[in-house]
Order: sequence, then structure tokens, then C-alpha cells
Amino acid sequence: MNLPTTLGQARQYGVQCLKASSPSATIDAEYLLEKASGQPRLRFRSHPEATLSQSAWQAYEALLKRRASGEPVAYCLGQRGFMDFTLTVSPAVLIPRPETEHLITTALHYPSEQILDLGTGSGCVAIALARAWPQAQVDAVDQSATALACAQQNAEQLGVAHITFKQGDWYAPVSGHRYDLIVANPPYIADFEPHPDQGDARFEPRGALRAGPTGLESITPIIDGAQSHLHPRGWLWLEHGHAQAQAVRDQLATAGFTAIATHHDLAGHERISGGQRNV
Repeated sequence: MNLPTTLGQARQYGVQCLKASSPSATIDAEYLLEKASGQPRLRFRSHPEATLSQSAWQAYEALLKRRASGEPVAYCLGQRGFMDFTLTVSPAVLIPRPETEHLITTALHYPSEQILDLGTGSGCVAIALARAWPQAQVDAVDQSATALACAQQNAEQLGVAHITFKQGDWYAPVSGHRYDLIVANPPYIADFEPHPDQGDARFEPRGALRAGPTGLESITPIIDGAQSHLHPRGWLWLEHGHAQAQAVRDQLATAGFTAIATHHDLAGHERISGGQRNV
């Protein structure tokens, strides 16, 4: 395409570039053009004749190449909307998903003053709960230093000061601490499942997706360690795979939890399970 090009031409060019590799080529192209041009997406339709600068065009072409290679739009943009706020994301963290919003809406039924978020990643869960409960103290744990740096950046950008970020494996950084509420979105995909090797997931951190041979290798230690890190009557809630709910409920029962329940996601899958420490 010869320069100068218009917003309308650039939009259509992007759709053509992406239609063979993305099922959402139009919306992808618009988001990438918005980032490259600095123009809101509505302007592409209201003023398609507006000229795109050479620098914006070059930035747009670079973004289109990344997306055409399969890189997720969220990584191309460097951000992802979640709940009612926007998060910075990078290949160091899992891209927040709508299913995880169900973990938060479940947890919000149990107002708490001391909260632990295990495997915080981008910080989406910890930040959402901290924004909902400004008086709470939230500890957010992740074994990845780069993930924690991303989460801390998000908290700072959103003005959330009452989260303490700790590096380590599950409960190791919070030994001796007890909480009213523990939440976790751990890796829960089994090694034999193909999903992490397909589509956008190919670009996400393996450790945030794959748990091990059965998919329960991260869930089990979280459940097993929860009783000693919860106050009496405290709650544990976990996100898990759609076929893992019964196994998670069984483990919760074995660990001594009561009031065990499972909640469904918007697709009708069993997605969030948890229970209460009895004593």
C-alpha cells in the first residue's frame, strides 16, 4: 500500500493480513490500529479518510506481523481489560481470562480483612479484591520475579497500595501467616492436553498453564496447605479445569473442608470450587 494511507485503508489492510490466521481479524486489526495511530476505534468509521502518518503506519505493520505470527493481541498491545480496569501484561504472565472473573465474584461473597492470592501472575485477582475491599490487607504470591514485577506495576498504576507482593512457591513466603480468604488460579492443564500448544496459548508462560501429568499437581498442595494458613471459618476458593471439579471437591473434603461448593462459568462449566475451614 502506497503512503500516505488513510485510517479506513489501513483498517481494511489489517483485516486482510489477519483473516487467514485469526478468527477475530476485524477486531484485532482495529485494536492494533488504535495502538499504532493513537486514534480511537470509532474514528476509523467516522473519519476513514483521515491520513495515517508514516511512523504510525510502520508501527501498525510491525504489530500486524506479530499478530499474524500468532502472538496474542494482549501481548501486542501490552495490556488487557479485566473486570472494570486495565492491566499491563507481558509474556511473563498469563493473559487474564473471563473465567477468572468468576473466581473474584465468588470470593466477593465472603468479605475478608486478610487475603492471600496464590500464583498472582498479572495481579488481576489480588487487585480486584483490593479495589473491592480497601481496608483489607492482601498478600500476593508468585514464584516468578518477572510476574511479580508486572503485578506490582499494575497495582501502582491503579493506585492500589495495600497489596504485599511475595516471591516463592505457594505458601513458602507466608509461613506462619493466617488469612480469612485464600484464592488461587493455579496451573491446571495436564501434560497430555493439547491446548497450551495451540493458538494464542503458545505464547503464554508454560508454568502458568501446565501443572503436570494429571493437571492437579498445583491444586493439591494448595488445598493441603490451606488449613494451616486459614483462620477458623476461613474460606478457600480455586479456579480449575472444567473436568476437575469432582476431584477438587474430593480433595477439599479429605482436607477437612466443609460447605464445599462449585460454581459454573458463563459456558456452564464447573469452574470454581472451594470450601470453609471448619475449626
